[in-house]
Amino acid sequence: MASDVKPRVKAPKSASAGEVVTLKTLISHNMESGQRKDSSGNLIPRSIIWRFTCDFNGQNVIDIVLAPAISTNPYFEFDATIPETGDLKFTWYDDDGSVYEDVKTVEVG
Repeated sequence: MASDVKPRVKAPKSASAGEVVTLKTLISHNMESGQRKDSSGNLIPRSIIWRFTCDFNGQNVIDIVLAPAISTNPYFEFDATIPETGDLKFTWYDDDGSVYEDVKTVEVG
């Protein structure tokens, strides 16, 4: 598991039914390629975020597969339609097997 990994999400707390909202995500992650060496000359193990998903009430909104050349601290901004009150579940998958999640609830009023 990569150290100091912190997912951050900016999503509205409320929306109108059918409103399109902008969602912003950032995950603090070093994205080690497995080709760099530490100060002792040992290879640093590969650890990259290879997939990102967002679901709303269990229905997929976005599913992204990333390439190894993605930058450190990947940032995503995308739009989603909010049909009803529910939970947005954001999931990042690390190729070392770690999974990082965040959930934001959006109330429709």
